[in-house]
Amino acid sequence: MNIDLYDMNGTVLKQIEISDSVFCQPANEDVIHQALVTINANKRQGTASTKTRSEVHGSTRKLYRQKGTGRARAGSAKSGTRRGGGVIFGPSPRDYTMALPKKMKRQAIRCVLSSKALTGSMKVVDALKFDEPKTKVMKSVVEALGIEQTAIVAIESVDANIIKSARNLPGVVTMQARQLNVADLLKYKSLIITEAAVREIEGIWGGAA
Repeated sequence: MNIDLYDMNGTVLKQIEISDSVFCQPANEDVIHQALVTINANKRQGTASTKTRSEVHGSTRKLYRQKGTGRARAGSAKSGTRRGGGVIFGPSPRDYTMALPKKMKRQAIRCVLSSKALTGSMKVVDALKFDEPKTKVMKSVVEALGIEQTAIVAIESVDANIIKSARNLPGVVTMQARQLNVADLLKYKSLIITEAAVREIEGIWGGAA
């Protein structure tokens, strides 16, 4: 498919061809959902922990005799029904890691990128050149491209001037093209990406699925 190529002033320079296999795929909500669930699960630390009655420090002595008191029978003070006792069915450290097949991961990010491209939420610029960090310049670029909501600025390699220029803009985040993922692409409404970063994405996510 063809898409407009902009300069930093928001002027359309020409149209460029981008890969249909990456930017023109039908939506697959099931695959996208599974990819998002996997990403969120892998962020979990799984360190929540409570003590059971066997782990609580204290005496195992029977509180009072079994019969003759008129009270309900009771054993250890470490019972989960008593204050200071163990926690019943509480959390314990566990691994939440999930694996996602490579084909599903590839297809999910293709679907989200395609949605951005087909709905006009992806703006391709010929290059982003900053001689020094200037938040005002980055803001003017975002406004010139018609971006009114949150956006990702995707670049082909680390550029300190671009990163520093964007970091004070609310709702704007900078990342390398190879770091793009389903969660961030869904979180941020728009995608500003350089032409070189587009070619890098095509090299990473293109090819056989």
